[in-house]
Amino acid sequence: MLGNLIAVGLGILTWSLAEYFLHRYLGHDKRTWPNLFATEHIRHHSQGDYFAPSYKKALAALAVLLVFAPVSSLAVGGLRGALFSGAFTAMYLTYEWLHRRAHTHAGIGAYGRFLRRHHFHHHFGNPKSNHGVTSPVWDWVFGTLEPPLRVRVPANLAMAWLLDPQTGDVRVEHADGYELVRKRA
Repeated sequence: MLGNLIAVGLGILTWSLAEYFLHRYLGHDKRTWPNLFATEHIRHHSQGDYFAPSYKKALAALAVLLVFAPVSSLAVGGLRGALFSGAFTAMYLTYEWLHRRAHTHAGIGAYGRFLRRHHFHHHFGNPKSNHGVTSPVWDWVFGTLEPPLRVRVPANLAMAWLLDPQTGDVRVEHADGYELVRKRA
């Protein structure tokens, strides 16, 4: 039983590390370009509300599962390999959901608010920092963590949840952590 729990825990931890490395090196390191991830990621940064189509993400999850499951099953046995692979894939899908939600919904609770400020500092403040979208752990380990004070969001990339529909300004409840930046005429 403990071995099974360890397999699940390692799957979760391995996804967390993969999330960081994929984002940092495939998404932001020009030495690895061009690659499929970078193409979608650059578009996401430049358009803000763009996300790769869900079918591409589903295919990526399936490909990962088809590679990881047999390899990990050979390494640690069928059940533990399946648990490791399943946890890794489940965390990938959780990451995709949380990432999209950060862009489309206001944060709920301390984690939701933290995730958005951490991630949007990466988008609008310093793209060389905060590569862990769902966790700052690997940013801390590898020295790329920059805790955001105030996130300056370009008006043309502002998320709908951030803006007051009546005024077009940052909603009062987000004003302490975000600032709208408009281009000067």
